Amino acid sequence: MSVLVYTETENGSFKKNAWEVASYGAQLAKAMGTDAVAVAVNAADASPLGKYGIARVLQVSEPRLETFNARAVASLLEQAAAHTGARVVVVSSSADAKFAAPLLAGALQAGYAPNVVGLPDSTQPLVVRRTVFSNKGFAHTELQGERAIIGVSNNAFGMVEAEGAATAEAFTPEFGEGTFATKAVSVDKATDKIAIADADIVVSGGRGLKGPENWGMVEELAEVLGAATACSKPVSDMGWRPHSEHVGQTGKPVASNLYIAIGISGAIQHLAGVNASKVKVVINNDPEAPFFKAADYGVVGDAFEVVPELIEKLKDFKAQNA
Repeated sequence: MSVLVYTETENGSFKKNAWEVASYGAQLAKAMGTDAVAVAVNAADASPLGKYGIARVLQVSEPRLETFNARAVASLLEQAAAHTGARVVVVSSSADAKFAAPLLAGALQAGYAPNVVGLPDSTQPLVVRRTVFSNKGFAHTELQGERAIIGVSNNAFGMVEAEGAATAEAFTPEFGEGTFATKAVSVDKATDKIAIADADIVVSGGRGLKGPENWGMVEELAEVLGAATACSKPVSDMGWRPHSEHVGQTGKPVASNLYIAIGISGAIQHLAGVNASKVKVVINNDPEAPFFKAADYGVVGDAFEVVPELIEKLKDFKAQNA
């Protein structure tokens, strides 16, 4: 028996969420008196996983998985679970994992709990705490049956370093006919920006910026902070920014350590998608904007005056502390 951990990769390197799910899986395995075994697909070097408590890595080399395929990932995890005798499978709460996990749950006849924010309250039975109702509440969920799948919420558990090294072994799953029937024809992706899903800090703009020509200060603030840029739904709908930057309930969910909203009023759909962020800062000239009720810090003022001054203060601070 073991805990199986799916560590996501991209272009041969581990994504940031891989370290978090590895840490979670290792700590869960420790509580259950067993080992954590990771699955790494097309990873150039899997040894760093040992730094986060992983004892063993199943390395999968599959060129067809250079582009994510939910059916194939679910199949290989099903086979890896059988190979290791895993009772629990740990995945992230990324969009990819949320596509694959339900398929895996069906194949394993396992319970699936996404958006989990901490180690189980109990391992026998397995009870986990997770966010519900668009991060407005918590539920304590009991996963019944012989197997369970836990989806760890981004930035909820953190990275826990451990001593030890991971041993690696080649693992070659067998894919059935039709597994790769659905193929990605092309992938368009910005390579010069920090991905929203991996960002510790997100700087987001709304209609209060008045037009796409004013987006330079959002990008400059993001560059100073080492942040990702994002936007509200109306902004992407009007074509000011690409839909890939739309965050909120109907866009990409945000669970960053710091979320800065500039000129965003705070519609309920937007708040539902960013509530998981640990610290929310709002800059808006309307003191009645709904976002202020959800914010940790708020600045009532003209963004065209506040943001440039904030950028200069941050540059001065960085220069003095370089």
